[in-house]
Amino acid sequence: MSQSFTTPKAQSLPHSHALSLSPGEADEPDDSDATRLPALGPAQAAFLHANEAIIITDAENRVIDVNPAFSELTGCMLDAVEGKTPEAFSILPLDDSRTTRLMREELHLRDRSKSQVSYCSHDGQFYPGMMSINRVRDAEGNVDHHVIVLADLSAIPAHARHLNREVYFDALTGLPNLQLLTQLIQESIQHAENKQQSLAVCSLDIDLFKAINDRLGSSVGDALLSSFAQRISHLLFGDDVLARVGGDEFVLLLHHGVDDVFLEKLLASIRRPLFIEGHTVHLTVSLGVTFYPNDPAQGDGLLRHAHQAMYRAKQRGRDNFHVFDPNHDRLLQVRHEQRQRFVDALANDELRLYYQPQVDMRSGQVVGVEALIRWQHPERGLLAPSQFLPTIEATPLEVDLGEWVLKEAMRQLVKWKAAGISLPVNVNISPSHLLLDNFSQRLGELLACYPSVPPAMLKLEVLESAAMHDIQAALNTMAKCQALGVNFAIDDFGTGFSSLTHLRQLPVNLIKIDQSFVRDMLSDADDMAIVESVIYMANRFQRPMLAEGVETLGHAKALIALGCELAQGYGIARPMPANELPQWLAAWPRRADWNALGKIH
Repeated sequence: MSQSFTTPKAQSLPHSHALSLSPGEADEPDDSDATRLPALGPAQAAFLHANEAIIITDAENRVIDVNPAFSELTGCMLDAVEGKTPEAFSILPLDDSRTTRLMREELHLRDRSKSQVSYCSHDGQFYPGMMSINRVRDAEGNVDHHVIVLADLSAIPAHARHLNREVYFDALTGLPNLQLLTQLIQESIQHAENKQQSLAVCSLDIDLFKAINDRLGSSVGDALLSSFAQRISHLLFGDDVLARVGGDEFVLLLHHGVDDVFLEKLLASIRRPLFIEGHTVHLTVSLGVTFYPNDPAQGDGLLRHAHQAMYRAKQRGRDNFHVFDPNHDRLLQVRHEQRQRFVDALANDELRLYYQPQVDMRSGQVVGVEALIRWQHPERGLLAPSQFLPTIEATPLEVDLGEWVLKEAMRQLVKWKAAGISLPVNVNISPSHLLLDNFSQRLGELLACYPSVPPAMLKLEVLESAAMHDIQAALNTMAKCQALGVNFAIDDFGTGFSSLTHLRQLPVNLIKIDQSFVRDMLSDADDMAIVESVIYMANRFQRPMLAEGVETLGHAKALIALGCELAQGYGIARPMPANELPQWLAAWPRRADWNALGKIH
């Protein structure tokens, strides 16, 4: 098996390599030794002291110099390999499959290439390596010499080096697989720490590859993956690594400076068409990146974070990149832990329902109560909704909480009925809960479990924004619930953007004026105008209304004068545990100040 790296003349490309020697670094040739690479000034130190093996070959790819690292790695001194091609001293392609043939074709087209090889070490055994080749051209564009870097993939444990290469390398592309990659990441982290440099871990996923594979067939799909791998490899530097970790998923370990410009260039290079077996294929990728040590995760953690960023890039529309933010991730982790703690609260019976009375201010009659959630936290005490509801917003936990509240309210209605108390309970339902396909069915099943409670004793309060999210779905669900005998109230009315339309369309039995307007209506002319407008609209559409946030007799008098007679708020009663409600009901008729409101005409 042999391979020649001699190439035809080609257009000179920009050359950059961490360990490569460019023409600009070379001194004038020494006429006394025309076969040896001339002294290279400052670059000579890099050549002599580099950790990776470096081979310098002439225009025909025959060795003219090697560095000490090469001799240490292979056991071959310069006099043993001088004038030979790398294949002659057992630096060989890993196989002779179609992948390798494609690789050879690509090598003839580029001034910089990278491939998997096996090399014969000083102990006579063959080990896997990564070989980077850089052509250096003279001023006329002719090939002057080659700089070859041979990196030992030494992350493979010593006891496993004699295993079949399939254990560590992808059979199709010859790239490191996931098993080897995890070890290479650890080695790269150590290298970055020693050099006080950064490491970029990039997760690449080919966009819509399944559709391409289905359209062109698996044979072309395999060739496409191989060519894609070679294209990416040609963009890498000597100690960078490309691995294939799944069907169309690849990972890059980049040790040089990576910034947005580099990532954009990477995406642009990938967009260039590939010509595979008579097909022209345009690929794009979603790219996720995380940087060590800014992201201090280890091993699998860096890989996981790069994958997370890649999925975020897909969500943003594909063909772009997203950089993992460890600070944001820590916030997400905290949020996850908070949500898990809420799951425990549900399971451990730490949640409580408090009840706030609703009254007719003109007659003094108590017309119902609103059930309000509280968390009796064993360490932090009694928590208000604002301290935990934002954590579970827009998650399945909203539905879990809603189910718990409905059941608890029904149980409390049974207890109050046995005690001679008959008051409707208003329960808040989140938008995600209301718009479930089976909400009305589940509600019907719940009502059937408490046959002694008339369905009209349960009233559902929904936010105006819930209806705005999907008006038709909301209308359908509300109609089904009303057929069960359950009525609705619109909560926080006036805070949405289509209030008049909703007032006309939605089958609601009560409109609640948001407390943010009521609280300051006596001192803020704009809030007063909003309250007046809501009351006017509700009256025009003949819908009952209730004002939240009524804190003083002044609020009550002003609302009655405007035509709103139902209210709840701290001026009437604060939310209270269920066992305190009977005592409050007994004391309410003796509130002479509030009872006197009935005399207002």
